[in-house]
Amino acid sequence: MAELNAMRHSAAHIMAEAIQRLYPAAQFAYGPETEDGFYYDVKLPEGSITEEDLPRIEKIMREIIKGKHLFARELIPREEALKLFADQKFKVLTLNNLLKDEPVVSVYRQGGFVDLCRGPHVSNTAEIGAVKLDRIAGSYWLGDAKNEPLQRVYGLCFPTKQELDEYVHRMEEARKRDHRLTGKQLKLFSFHDEGPGFPFMLPKGRTLFNLLVAYNRANNDARGYVEIHTPAMLVEDLWKTSGHAEYYREHMYFAEVDERQFAIKPMNCPGGLLVFREELRSYRDLPMRVAEFGLVHRHELSGVLHGLFRVRAFTQDDAHIYCAPEDLRKEIVDIIDLTLETYRDFGFNEFTIYVATRPEKAIGEPEAWERATAALKEALDAKGMAYKIKEGEGAFYGPKIEFNVKDCIGRQWQLGTAQVDFFLPQRFGLEYIGADGAAHTPVMIHRAIFGSLERFLGILIEQTMGAFPAWIAPTQATVLPITDAQNEVARGVWARLKKAGVRAELDVSPERLQKKIRNAQLQKIPYMLVLGGKEAESGMVAPRLRDGRDLGAMPLEDFIAGFKRVEAARAQELWLE
Repeated sequence: MAELNAMRHSAAHIMAEAIQRLYPAAQFAYGPETEDGFYYDVKLPEGSITEEDLPRIEKIMREIIKGKHLFARELIPREEALKLFADQKFKVLTLNNLLKDEPVVSVYRQGGFVDLCRGPHVSNTAEIGAVKLDRIAGSYWLGDAKNEPLQRVYGLCFPTKQELDEYVHRMEEARKRDHRLTGKQLKLFSFHDEGPGFPFMLPKGRTLFNLLVAYNRANNDARGYVEIHTPAMLVEDLWKTSGHAEYYREHMYFAEVDERQFAIKPMNCPGGLLVFREELRSYRDLPMRVAEFGLVHRHELSGVLHGLFRVRAFTQDDAHIYCAPEDLRKEIVDIIDLTLETYRDFGFNEFTIYVATRPEKAIGEPEAWERATAALKEALDAKGMAYKIKEGEGAFYGPKIEFNVKDCIGRQWQLGTAQVDFFLPQRFGLEYIGADGAAHTPVMIHRAIFGSLERFLGILIEQTMGAFPAWIAPTQATVLPITDAQNEVARGVWARLKKAGVRAELDVSPERLQKKIRNAQLQKIPYMLVLGGKEAESGMVAPRLRDGRDLGAMPLEDFIAGFKRVEAARAQELWLE
């Protein structure tokens, strides 16, 4: 990965050189690598870079790459660098502010371009793989909207053209699947300027949300979980005890009530700890599995907000398990089983698992962290599951397993987590009476499967393009009378479907049948029950699938029975023969 990052960072310098050839007076800010390529923040003295300029810049970049120019690093005195970059105001600002205490700074030269940079880079431009300029966006100096506006030119970079082409294809597919567009088309959710980053769930979106909750709740109930609900706002002292006020403060919202400082909860766990502490617990009460579908608020910068994927308020399918140390591995194994079973039910069958270890800023003793991390690894080993290590990326209170799924176009999504926590139970004074009659501190496991229900909903929308499997579709069937003469019978069919537990709609609009069918297909409703004069007289219905297949006329009860088989199977296909 280090070599790929160096390649992408080098490509940013090559793009800057190409821009400088076209616009000699261009001002350059920063040009780092990204997860799929690179960008450079640029400002032109007059005008701006346009989308039409990108092919010209890209052509010059390819010429530079073919030139096999060396990337040469030089260490020079800061004062000399100020002279070298005298006509580059953002470099001067960097030298006078961010690097003001550095007597010597690093610069890189390639061909006719020089840049203030720590590196690393590839040895010469010919080592750059396949590049493609992607888009232009707005930015600000140092990412602060109070500072000077800049243009951010994004590029893609991969070791081979095949990898680049595959990535571009995935991104084209992703644009087709954009959950923000599908969500608007299907009337699932919306956003408003009055609440930036706070999603509004519309009726069908809320139905989907409730179905996710019901699914999770049923699994919890089968495994002996109880459910609680804790307040959205709690006194700041609580968050000092938990460590959030120190380690998570920049993501939190605060308010003053009755001359006391409160925080809106960014996580559910402190409230759950108070619930555990309400009673004297015995070892016979453990493991105690406590679920909460808690709405949390976390401050995100406006520039990173992105549909349901990055919001400022979301619902976690949270659970906290309190257990004795000897039960820890068994509980983690059960979480792994439940998590992967859940993903498979929703059509995700490929997983990547990580163990994230102690971060630099963390509470507790290193020895306890080692024991917690070992418990996670032992549980995964017991299941025979491969995993990778994410050094230093655990939560501040404990290491965690991260569950990633691959979607149908090859993208990876980080969803659920299982975190082992020895420290918050200690901080909150949690105890249980053991078989030996002495007080002991339980171990706490923080567990989420969907993670954020809103984000999972966005992922599910893109996975299915809104064509949800029948069992999770907000509207499962719609009744379509051909003429007004069948409307009364259609209402009876609709009522019978509702009574049978089918989420059904009825279209008695004056539209022609083909327009009704087209409307239902645009709404991606799995089943359309056409009702003409013949069907009305015989008590039959003529079901059609949203892909256009006609199932033929059948008694309504037969349709309901077949529908129930599909729903029970949680099938991705719409009809089971």
